[in-house]
Amino acid sequence: MATTTQNRQFLEFEKPIKELYDQIAQLKHMAEKNQKVDYKASLTQLESQVLEKRKELTDHLTPWQRVQLSRHPERPYTAAYIKRMTSHFIELHGDRNVRDDKAMIGGFAQLNGETVMFIGHQKGINTKMRQLRNFGMANPEGYRKALRLMKLAEKFNKPVVTLIDTPGAYPGPEAEERGQGEAIAKNIFEMMRLRVPVICVIIGEGASGGALGIGVGDRVFMMENTWYTVISPENCSSILWRSWEQKEKAAEELKLTSQDMSRFGLVDGVIPEPDGGAHWDYDLAAGILKDHLVAALAELKRMTPEERIEQRINKFSQMGFFEELA
Repeated sequence: MATTTQNRQFLEFEKPIKELYDQIAQLKHMAEKNQKVDYKASLTQLESQVLEKRKELTDHLTPWQRVQLSRHPERPYTAAYIKRMTSHFIELHGDRNVRDDKAMIGGFAQLNGETVMFIGHQKGINTKMRQLRNFGMANPEGYRKALRLMKLAEKFNKPVVTLIDTPGAYPGPEAEERGQGEAIAKNIFEMMRLRVPVICVIIGEGASGGALGIGVGDRVFMMENTWYTVISPENCSSILWRSWEQKEKAAEELKLTSQDMSRFGLVDGVIPEPDGGAHWDYDLAAGILKDHLVAALAELKRMTPEERIEQRINKFSQMGFFEELA
């Protein structure tokens, strides 16, 4: 993605970057009007300041700001990563029961010369597509489609990679009627026993059962500016303080960032993003993610299915901690 400010959206804490880009645009306009004056040095200096500011912002983000970055409207979604990391992607549709859930996409693709099953939540890139994709909130048929594709990959002995980015499973009454909880629970149960390598990556929002429905794997990674927890900061704030006004405090208390999750041992690693966030450079973000996937797959393929399943079960069984009070 080009780093132009034309039609680019900026979050509140990204405004210093926008101001620098406004200065660059102003200088370029002046250069077009007066070609006798050389503005190259000034432009180069401002562009360097943009890179420095992006790095500075990334190094000092609060948990709430990371939540905002994970939801950035220009952040790459599952389809964008698949397009840049793989070749010959063939999307497969439907759960063979109800319908094709557009909030969940998946299919075979070539990753570094190897056939891999990719499955992930997909949000829309504009208002019309967001409605079509249900804002990345899958219905039960979405999770059943995901399980069907995982079983297909297992049948042909192909690894599975899931990309997680959802504010949660769709909570509507029709989803509950069709067995939302059962669909997610069955996916967790079946993913624990898949005989092929399974890698899960949180690329944006990782909320509750919506994330867990495709989130059980041999390796679970988080991109740097993502979050993973049982409830969103806004909903947590509304329950505890009867208002969304405390969402920043809720984000802090939930310990939902990739750094927190890694420290707790709930994920296996944090994948760095381009300075300022993945939305600044799709190709670089996808390249970094691809390198991690290729390395992890190479490691997992050296193990037998029985070893992978045993390690997977042990890993998830040991998660969490508690203290006994006298």
